[in-house]
Amino acid sequence: MANDNSEDEVLGKAYDSRLMRRLLGYIKPYMKYVIFAILMNIIVAAFGPVRPYLIKIAVDKYISKGNYNGLIYISLLLLVSLIFQSIIQYFLNYYTQYLGQKTIYDIRTQLFTHTQKLSLKFFDKTPIGRLVTRVTNDIESLNDLFSSGIIMVFSDIFTILWILGFMFFMDVKLSLVTLSVFPVLVYGTFLFRKKVRGSYRNVRLHLARLNTYMQEHVTGMNIVQIFHKEKPEMKRFLNINSDYRKANIQSNFYYAIFYPGVELLSSIATGLIIWYGGGELIHGSRQVGVLIAFILLTDMFFRPIRDLSEKYNILQTAMASSERIFKLLDSKTFIKNPVTSVKLANVKGGIEFKNVWFAYNDEEYVLKNVSFKINAGETVAIVGHTGAGKTSIISILSRFYDLEKGSILVDGTDISTIDKRDLRKYISIVLQDIFLFSGTIRSNISMNNEDIPLEKIKEAARIVGADKFIEALPKQYDEIVKERGATLSVGQKQLLSFARALAHDPKILILDEATSSIDTESEILIQKAIEKLLVGRTAIVIAHRLSTIQNADKIIVMHKGEIRETGTHQELLANRGIYYKLYQLQYKDQEIGKAG
Repeated sequence: MANDNSEDEVLGKAYDSRLMRRLLGYIKPYMKYVIFAILMNIIVAAFGPVRPYLIKIAVDKYISKGNYNGLIYISLLLLVSLIFQSIIQYFLNYYTQYLGQKTIYDIRTQLFTHTQKLSLKFFDKTPIGRLVTRVTNDIESLNDLFSSGIIMVFSDIFTILWILGFMFFMDVKLSLVTLSVFPVLVYGTFLFRKKVRGSYRNVRLHLARLNTYMQEHVTGMNIVQIFHKEKPEMKRFLNINSDYRKANIQSNFYYAIFYPGVELLSSIATGLIIWYGGGELIHGSRQVGVLIAFILLTDMFFRPIRDLSEKYNILQTAMASSERIFKLLDSKTFIKNPVTSVKLANVKGGIEFKNVWFAYNDEEYVLKNVSFKINAGETVAIVGHTGAGKTSIISILSRFYDLEKGSILVDGTDISTIDKRDLRKYISIVLQDIFLFSGTIRSNISMNNEDIPLEKIKEAARIVGADKFIEALPKQYDEIVKERGATLSVGQKQLLSFARALAHDPKILILDEATSSIDTESEILIQKAIEKLLVGRTAIVIAHRLSTIQNADKIIVMHKGEIRETGTHQELLANRGIYYKLYQLQYKDQEIGKAG
């Protein structure tokens, strides 16, 4: 499990200038908001120490001398400063959040767009849960950096600088006495950062393990319940959950020490002010207003230091998240389009494989020197044992993967010279593993293509026999489809995927075990529909049920990545080769089933 979460274990640097430069690149389009926010930060930061300074004036110049009018004047200034600060703070918070959301929107859009362009080879090796984490959790960490981290750091820094400025302006000696605890604070902060960094690594590691376990076991809950594994799995969950709890408690331990430590230093600094400043006041060389102002400023001084430690945590999280996000963005597992693509016109659907070699991993070839030709309008079936290379043929025809050797032609044009999106417009695939999106029956058939009218959707559903169950639904074609079609039967989902393929009016229709999940009655409907559908279309049918492909124009028999036999159903039976053995095996199974 630790290996599955290796990316989440890697923490990287607390601050990486290379990553930060890339992150700041996303802010450039909104630089005017950044400048505005920094200017607002400078102003807002000044209002904090202004109030203690005004209180000093009120005490020393007006209260001690009984000047009531002057006191009213200072009180009004304090009120105006508070109102003005609140207004500026509102705009600062608004534009900071606006900047964060705009930046995150751009990153999330880029990440999703990039992910859509990646080839299937990338998804074969990358867990889906990890990709979802990148677009959600890791992006949200960057949102904290942009909205609460980068800009608000300026607020804390400027607040500290303004406070120091007012302190030294009022009294240099008292300022030095107050700051005598500063070296201890610096050392404590450094130690805190070091300790919390290690504990943070443990928290992320155990959280990743918890997420992985939850995702896997919620998805496979039916298997857990069937095999009565609730109690053992609960024990494993409790152990993982316990490790996560301990990691969080350890992390909180360092915060529990650091924050009271800062408070203690703040109290010591206040005590030093009272001791030194009070002594000076007794001897008549200090005014009471200065003493009050310094006590208030000292409390203000340690507040942004505590906030900066939180910003460090945000920065550390963002660096780890950005490293994983940029690793995904830097992935170049693309099916590249040609620089100058050939446009397909008047596509008829002729297909030719010429000496095709293909491997998913290095030179572990799943297709070896495959050559065959399908004339436009022909129906060709491909059969063979599991792992023979049947699905690989349609994957490379659709340009989900690139070839190692050889070429594939559509109407005499090499598909490597065709824009992959242009090529796929003429191909529809019905897969064995049906995937339906959350939405409606209508949107799942049309794939939200506004160029496909409702009449065409209904016609496609009628041809495949899906119209009967659709029209029996309360909202018919506007019936809500839940995640992965949870409310529909396997057969109904299969019929919808068939209607989806037909609604797009393909020139090349590919059926990959398309009737494997259909009951006998539905299969009869589909077989009748196929006879109508294949008129004027080229079809490639991959099937284990040999009874469904007996009328194919040609049958290609695959074995261990090679074409072993080619011919019609009758020709292949007469040859008594691999196809004959497959047919005999299925025929015996059917006889046994009937006997049962």
